[in-house]
Amino acid sequence: MIFFFRMAQKLSIGIVGLPNVGKSTLFKLLTRQDILVANYPFATIDPNVGVVAVPDERLDRLAELSKSKKKIPAVVEFYDIAGLVKGASTGEGLGNQFLSHIRETQAIVVVLRVFSGSDVIHVENSVDPLRDMEIISTELILKDLETVEKRLAKAEAEARSGKKEAVSDRDFLVGLRDLLAAGKMVVSSADEKTLLRLQEQMKDLNLLTAKRQIYLLNGKPEEVPPALPEKIAAAGADYVVADLANAQGIPELIQKAYAVLNLISFFTTGEDETRAWTITRGTKAPQAAGVIHTDFEQKFIRLEVVGYDKLMAAQGWTAAKQKGWARIEGKEYEVQDGDVLVVRHG
Repeated sequence: MIFFFRMAQKLSIGIVGLPNVGKSTLFKLLTRQDILVANYPFATIDPNVGVVAVPDERLDRLAELSKSKKKIPAVVEFYDIAGLVKGASTGEGLGNQFLSHIRETQAIVVVLRVFSGSDVIHVENSVDPLRDMEIISTELILKDLETVEKRLAKAEAEARSGKKEAVSDRDFLVGLRDLLAAGKMVVSSADEKTLLRLQEQMKDLNLLTAKRQIYLLNGKPEEVPPALPEKIAAAGADYVVADLANAQGIPELIQKAYAVLNLISFFTTGEDETRAWTITRGTKAPQAAGVIHTDFEQKFIRLEVVGYDKLMAAQGWTAAKQKGWARIEGKEYEVQDGDVLVVRHG
């Protein structure tokens, strides 16, 4: 099987939190890069970017089955963003600069310190993850409120002309402003129609509080306050407990990050290479093929599909076909997690 590849969809995630909670330690563990990890605020000023493989044993087994010369995993791009402090939305610390970096990512990992110990300085002089969560949420909300109010001023001026589209934009932005002014996160408080419009028609707003969030609780499970998981759930987010001092919880975090954005992997395999490709769950066959190569989407004919489990059980394509496990799928087929594909195109 011969494929011509282009870069697959990458998931990009910003690592944020107050200073000295473990962000740079997490980044170092994720990427195994030697970056500055220092015991004082603002040790990391420019975002460090690392591309991290998504752990997936299916890729290894498929590569062994096909005796592939190369294997290429799906990846997550992590941005280590310097610490936020109270007042960051108005420029405290280096807040505005840091917040602008978060806009470039698809999701946010919020690192909260739950571990005790006085040897690592806390910028607020005490360990209180509930308070820290509130500080970070407030700064993101305030920054989004500033963004929406700027756009609203422009929309109001255009709406005076009576243009139907401008009036609709103004009303939509008023709703967003009111939601943010009430101290609510867009991702957990807005309805599906609002989120869809932000994603499709107003994606240039790139609201921070509309991004999916995962909380990484840095410490041991017994150090997590009972009220914290409840508060995270109320914010519409998920969390992972990871003792970064002992390098625990990293694979779970990567897989959780992949899952919260509703992403899945499909595979191509052959003697030249075995590769995992990233798509959004529900992607149809031509668009999935287009992740491999743009021409494949435009000239799509059909897919040959075998599920990973079936292919491994058969120990090869030929045997899978003989068992009736290989299927032909057309343009309306939604590619499933673990599908192994051969794309037929014009």
